[in-house]
Amino acid sequence: MAKLGQSVLLVYAGVLTAVFALTVWTGFASPQSTSFDELTVQRLNIVEPDGTLRLVLSNHARFPGIIVRGQERPYERPQAGLLFFNDEGTETGGLIFGGRQTAQGAVVDAGGSLTFDRYEGNQEVQLLGVYDNTDRIAGLIVSDSPPQAPSYRRLFVGRGADGTATVALMDAQGKPRLRLQVTADGTPSLALLDAQGRVVNELRPAKSE
Repeated sequence: MAKLGQSVLLVYAGVLTAVFALTVWTGFASPQSTSFDELTVQRLNIVEPDGTLRLVLSNHARFPGIIVRGQERPYERPQAGLLFFNDEGTETGGLIFGGRQTAQGAVVDAGGSLTFDRYEGNQEVQLLGVYDNTDRIAGLIVSDSPPQAPSYRRLFVGRGADGTATVALMDAQGKPRLRLQVTADGTPSLALLDAQGRVVNELRPAKSE
């Protein structure tokens, strides 16, 4: 009977060990989810299972510099916002915003920008609105930005500092070749330009007698 009791205890202990091991293993293997009513952080990093950075949501103080293939180099940006990264951990666009007033009353770094970058290149598409002491512009910009090559604007649709609404088309070197405008007072015009930026043909409203 004593040997039988020992055998039962051994089997029982073995079963408990197996159940415990299975519980621990499934607990670590299964994804965990937690719900929060409110979360306060200075910076939030979204990463892949291997640690590759894919998204950063940050305040100004902890905003990252330029990150290429997971390697960061310092770069001061006066904004807060959201940065996107590709599969290799290289920045590929973002949504940034900021704005403040200096002690002298000047408004600086005010506005927002949503950008999408070419693979290992510069910005290809930018939607921005800036209104401060140096820039007053709102619009859509499309650029050519080949890797390791200069980036040139090819399209601008928006409003400038003087209130003129403009559609501008540029050539591969970024030189304006067609410009459609309506000034703040309502005057429309269509201009064709040569490679040197000179107006070669222009359409304006006929002057009333």
